[in-house]
This record gives sequence, C-alpha cells and structure tokens, in this order.
Amino acid sequence: MQNRELNRRDFSRLTAAAFGGMLAGVGFAQAAEDKKDTTKSPLLFEPHVCRGLNTCKGKDPQKDNACAGQGNCATVAAHSCKGENACKGQGACGAKPGENACKGMGGCEVPIAKDEMWKKVRKRFEEVMAKEGKKVGPAPAKKA
Repeated sequence: MQNRELNRRDFSRLTAAAFGGMLAGVGFAQAAEDKKDTTKSPLLFEPHVCRGLNTCKGKDPQKDNACAGQGNCATVAAHSCKGENACKGQGACGAKPGENACKGMGGCEVPIAKDEMWKKVRKRFEEVMAKEGKKVGPAPAKKA
C-alpha cells in the first residue's frame, strides 16, 4: 500500500464530497417529512393557521406548548387578506377554514381574527384529531 500525503486539492475534494453527502441526507429526510397523505385533512399537518390548532407538543412558534391543541399562535406566515395563503391548508376562512385546497384559495387573514371563525375551525380540528385517535389539550385563551 502506498503512503501518500494529502494535499490541499485532495482535501478540498474530500470535503466537498462529504458535505454533498450530508446535504443529500438532509434532502431525503426533508422529502420524507414533507410527504403527506393527501386524503387527510390539512388540519392534521403543520404548519397551522391559528392558536390551538397545533398537531403535537412543541409545534408553536415558541415551541413551549405541552401538547396538541395548546399552541398560542399560527406557524403559517401571517397574511392579511383572502387568497394570500402560500399553500394548501393555510387559509383561515371560507367553508373549510384551515382546509383550503391549494395556494391562493384561502378565505381570509392568518392568524384568524374573528372569534366565530376560530371556534368553527377549532371544533373541526378537534373532530379531525379525534377521528385519527389523537388527543387534544384544552384550547389556549385568546390574547388580549
């Protein structure tokens, strides 16, 4: 076996290969995480549109909620008007708040401003979670 010293070019190539491998691993893990069952309600997935709609512990912007349904705020990017949602399930109003079909199909602002709309989506969230056999904690109080 030949004993050869590592020069800077060899070191650069090996470093680039190792870094590329790390990125590929992260990409595969992210792709697996992003793969969602499209037959299930968007309310079963993150991000969510308002307080009390998080799917499990730590799914709150501050990551301090104790369990599902106790987050204090939306994790979806805030937007102020109908049709400004970036993705499926990120609209806050309409016939199925938090369950819109795709980008631009949301009914109103995020986080949800109207109490009656929040109550409607929270009730639906509880129904969907119960159907999946998932427990939901008590809803957090509305911030003043």
